[in-house]
Amino acid sequence: MTWFSSLGPVLQALLATLFTWGVTALGAAFVFPFREVSKKALDAMMGFAAGVMIAASFWSLLAPAIDMAGEQEMTAWVPAVVGFLAGGLFMLAVDKVLPHLHIGNPIEEAEGLSTSWQRSILLVLAITIHNIPEGLAIGVAFGAVAAGIPSASIGGAIALALGIGIQNLPEGTSVSVPLRREGMSRGRAFWFGQLSGSVEPVAAVGGAAAVLLMRPILPYALAFAAGAMIFVVVEELIPESQHNENTDLATVGTLAGFAVMMALDVALG
Repeated sequence: MTWFSSLGPVLQALLATLFTWGVTALGAAFVFPFREVSKKALDAMMGFAAGVMIAASFWSLLAPAIDMAGEQEMTAWVPAVVGFLAGGLFMLAVDKVLPHLHIGNPIEEAEGLSTSWQRSILLVLAITIHNIPEGLAIGVAFGAVAAGIPSASIGGAIALALGIGIQNLPEGTSVSVPLRREGMSRGRAFWFGQLSGSVEPVAAVGGAAAVLLMRPILPYALAFAAGAMIFVVVEELIPESQHNENTDLATVGTLAGFAVMMALDVALG
């Protein structure tokens, strides 16, 4: 990994999120061999994704934000609290404005501003919303390493990218398979499924560049990404995973996702 460590943080963030986008595409490719994926499997996958994001929010984002604030002689809890709440409020605003439709809901229950967009577009946008904070988190993590923050490590940033990549697999599937079930061709269902991951490189590059230009905001930026991710988990992933009454299975998936992300962060970070 020496070659990767020698790259600039913006390029590192770009490559890491190209990987996570690729895993999203791999998950979307499940639409080619399968027309259906059981609701139990999808609920377990969504629960797993929620667990990964919860663990990443603390181990990879909030804990380092608190440490960095202390190193910069700030009141340690202030950036964590302010950034966390700001991230959640930002995602709330996005949720209220950007038209989207949660998987399994009728189009009459689309959220955001009223629009005549097709159901397929609204479904893709629902998953795309998930990926904004994920890409931002990866970018900020690599930016923290380049900024020379003692508590930030290249291993921790890579662990975050790996964890988010793993949970992107079910997210890609959860878009493409329902679209196929509704009658869309396999090729188009795959296209829309992988497209939901395209926002991650954009958010990652922006996050990495921002923290390099404004180093003092780094603790706030990490906490901001954590707040945005927790909003997505509580507002969308957990309710969607529990929607079909596979509550125990979805909960076990959440525990498994948390454990995997925690192990990755502790082992590599």
